[in-house]
Amino acid sequence: MALKSTIFKANVAIADIDHGYYADHALTLARHPSETDERMMIRLAALALQAHRLQDDVGGDGTLAFGAGLSSPEDPDLILRDFTGRARLWVEVGQPEDKPLAKACGKADLVLVYAFHHAAEVWWRGIENKLTRLDKLQVWRVPSEASQALAKLAERSMQLQATVQEGVLTLGSDKGAVDLECLRWK
Repeated sequence: MALKSTIFKANVAIADIDHGYYADHALTLARHPSETDERMMIRLAALALQAHRLQDDVGGDGTLAFGAGLSSPEDPDLILRDFTGRARLWVEVGQPEDKPLAKACGKADLVLVYAFHHAAEVWWRGIENKLTRLDKLQVWRVPSEASQALAKLAERSMQLQATVQEGVLTLGSDKGAVDLECLRWK
């Protein structure tokens, strides 16, 4: 019998000072049995970092939602669609292969990768040359200390505050706060 996803609920108050975006998001995250808290929280952080695009890119007339993730490799971890259904933003978390990223660049206006884990540098050295021609792609490195600290904020029901200022995301709850400053590789 297949294991079912674990459902997490998160109420996130986002204050993106850099982009003038302020909103509350009630989110449901399905954590696949093979997904770690660390990866799930990186998905949540990616949403907080990119939520301003709901206003900036689609004028508030779109949806920013988690994809099927690990249970469906063809789907992004996070996607922004405008009212016509066009994919404006496609976000992957982890160390994806080059061919799915090239496909994603053909489907969306912008593709972001948030690479984390101690093996991210090895992955990047092995794939960097294969990604140079993908103009729509940005690759960001999430520092290991920050991603591991984010995992400690994970709870089945979360009340989180997310503040983005000068490119740094501060994600906090009653369990503490984590500063996340991603390094752009591409």
